[in-house]
Amino acid sequence: MKKNILVIYYSQTGQLEDIVKNIARPFEDNKEEYNVTYYNIRLKEDFPFPWPDDVFFNTFPESYLQIPKEIFPPSEDILSKKYDLIIFGYQVWYLTPSIPIISFLKSGYAENLLKDTPVVTVSGTRNMWMLSQEKLKVYLKNMNVRLVGNIALVDRHNNYTSVLTILRWLTTGKKEKSGLLPAAGISDEEIAGAGKYGEIIKKHFKNNDLENLQPDLVKNGAVEIRPFLVRVEKVGNKIFTIWSNLIIRKKEKRTLLVKFFKVYLMAAIWIISPVVLIFHILLAPVLRSKRQKEKEYLQGINLK
Repeated sequence: MKKNILVIYYSQTGQLEDIVKNIARPFEDNKEEYNVTYYNIRLKEDFPFPWPDDVFFNTFPESYLQIPKEIFPPSEDILSKKYDLIIFGYQVWYLTPSIPIISFLKSGYAENLLKDTPVVTVSGTRNMWMLSQEKLKVYLKNMNVRLVGNIALVDRHNNYTSVLTILRWLTTGKKEKSGLLPAAGISDEEIAGAGKYGEIIKKHFKNNDLENLQPDLVKNGAVEIRPFLVRVEKVGNKIFTIWSNLIIRKKEKRTLLVKFFKVYLMAAIWIISPVVLIFHILLAPVLRSKRQKEKEYLQGINLK
């Protein structure tokens, strides 16, 4: 009997769609053994792309606080099947799984599809995804999902270059290289090469050896941890908690507060972040062991 594979994702630009389809290709290529179904999450009121500047920053509080929107239900054909493996692709907005992903997870359809099923999460992000994955782990654990693997593809350029290229891409739709700036997002080579992770998943799935999947994925470069960015995420989550709650609470001053938040965010990236980097370097000898343990944990799939 054929095994049913479900691929769930939301993709505005098409980047994540390309990634998950390349990962699923080894299953697609063996139609005698596998039946692959795709579920593209769709919001009833979707976000624009490219993003108008004011809309992009105005989305921050709901995104960070994980406030869902209404989604179109999965088709009856998708809901009626029991799946043997799920590949779950997501992106990160403001250090948190994106609103479309949160909307799916809180919709009721997610538990129906994910419960008691092995899941491999796949993220395609600028570079800061680690604590977002921790938030996603909580949702999956609460739905009794068996998380068996994680793949995190990122923009390999330095943090400051990637900020400029991603803002250009999101607000203008221009991804390609221009002037001194490289192309935005994950490289075409990495996207095209994502199929190697599908081969690894397929091997472990076929051999009923999913408990050893994540170490194999890590060994083959599926998860890169940059300790400095972990520190930036921790600081960012604390500050975002304050800002998001303030904006939501002070509804009458929302427009003004979002403008202040935008200014603050740019200052944090270009001024505060370098200060964090200096302290990160200075404390490296003292915190080396702790950071190594944290790296090993974040490369894994368990939840503390």
